[in-house]
Amino acid sequence: MRPKPDTEPIASFDPQLIDELLAGHSTPQAIQGLIDQFTKTVLERALNGELTHHLGYEKHAKEKTGNARNGTSRKTLKTKQGELEIAIPRDRNTTFAPQLVAKHQTRWEGFDELILSLYSRGLTTREIQSHLQEIYQVEVAPDFISTVTESVAEAVKAWRNRPLEALYPVVWFDALMVKIRYQNQIQNRAVYLALALNLQGHKEVLDLWSNEAEGAKFWLQIATDLHARGVKDILISCVDGLTGLPDALTSVFPKTQVQLCLVHLVRYSLQFVGYKERKAVASDLKTIYHAPTQEAAELALQEFAAQWEAKYPLIVKSWRAHWERITPMFGYPAELRKIVYTTNAIESLNMSLRKIIKNRAAFPSEEAAYKLLYLALQNIAQKWTMPIQDWARVLNQLAILFDGRLPHQPLSLTQNF
Repeated sequence: MRPKPDTEPIASFDPQLIDELLAGHSTPQAIQGLIDQFTKTVLERALNGELTHHLGYEKHAKEKTGNARNGTSRKTLKTKQGELEIAIPRDRNTTFAPQLVAKHQTRWEGFDELILSLYSRGLTTREIQSHLQEIYQVEVAPDFISTVTESVAEAVKAWRNRPLEALYPVVWFDALMVKIRYQNQIQNRAVYLALALNLQGHKEVLDLWSNEAEGAKFWLQIATDLHARGVKDILISCVDGLTGLPDALTSVFPKTQVQLCLVHLVRYSLQFVGYKERKAVASDLKTIYHAPTQEAAELALQEFAAQWEAKYPLIVKSWRAHWERITPMFGYPAELRKIVYTTNAIESLNMSLRKIIKNRAAFPSEEAAYKLLYLALQNIAQKWTMPIQDWARVLNQLAILFDGRLPHQPLSLTQNF
């Protein structure tokens, strides 16, 4: 990455000088001690340079102003490597305000990031305190950790109100249950997520919403919120049978094709089947959702009903009841069908989030839950650096299937990503 125009170039060091500094320092502890000493020396020299600039004359100079140096004061900085004690120069008139290490500053650059990193991985305030003491020999009060993590609140607010793209080719919806204190009671509240594929083929979490229970009214609120933030069209939405979602979504985005997750439907079906027949029933269900066309799938469903309806009527009833939401995928090419026939993408995301929140007995507020989930999502999103496989081909297929709804010409199949 190129430095910004106003960024000072990083100084280079003579390799021979580095070799001389490292001489006799062969263990990690010795090298870390050398680094700490080097950091201390550089900071103190820089601070003395700031004071010289403030006073207007060099140390021991004959021409002096009405102000003068007045010794030093000790300050202990908390760093990612531990505690570092430095000497802060003072002036007689107490007008010197260092910029490199400001007054009342108690931590060096990167320490807050360390706390946030630990917090985003699910560690509680007490666990972070214990970790910093054990690994870095730094004593940090719980209130201090809470203050650092609270600084994320504004970032969460900005993220949840950021403008969204006008069109998303695919959006998955799902929810995870989180214990949150709400109106002085600890409740199991659903936190809903919308995970999208954008036009570049990258995954993107659109937002988080919390509610006591799912329902058409709340899903309408979510769809309306997405529309208000700039989303004007969703080509395909994949859901797992969430109550009221399809109707609420299509009331705001009437052109959206809603695809029911086949994996969830198969799981639901097999819960009625005994162990001995489960393999046979699963195999016959597979002939339905692996059918090449909708006509072939309908024929497969008829054959399944003839074989199993008398014994498992609820399975056939369920597939027929949801048939309108099952069939959209039969009009998709194989590459696109593989993306939308299941909600595995968002289920995998929720599984990662559950690992993060499992140490929390309950969150004190919705805002606290949003804060941790936001930080966890930022960590997870760092892995989403590449578009999904065959995205150029899929995007061209979408442009043909949803003619006129993509905002630009489809990408070339030979385009590099």
